[in-house]
Amino acid sequence: MSNICSDDSIYMTIHISELKLSTIIGILDFERITPQDVIVDATIDYYYKDSDFINYAEVINLIEKQLIKNKYQLLEDALKHITSKLLKTYTQIKKINLKITKPNIISNAQVSLSLKKNI
Repeated sequence: MSNICSDDSIYMTIHISELKLSTIIGILDFERITPQDVIVDATIDYYYKDSDFINYAEVINLIEKQLIKNKYQLLEDALKHITSKLLKTYTQIKKINLKITKPNIISNAQVSLSLKKNI
């Protein structure tokens, strides 16, 4: 894909790597009581034109707030809800890839789930 779009907007990509936080997430009994570490990675493609940028600090804040506030049971629900929230907030997004990792849920592996959406 070309980095220059036909309407003079520029195709930009935000990369958020290894955003770490502790939250209630999961369906197991102990997961509903004890916060656990999660790691979030995101790639967001959007069209930038006339200073209409996406503030990556605000994106990080939105992701953190949603994960902490909603206490999701399923990673699938967290991914769908956060993606939907980002798309409603930032209409210039054209593609999003969001991944949530539970680094400590299994002793000999890291478990991740991701969602990819093209708009």
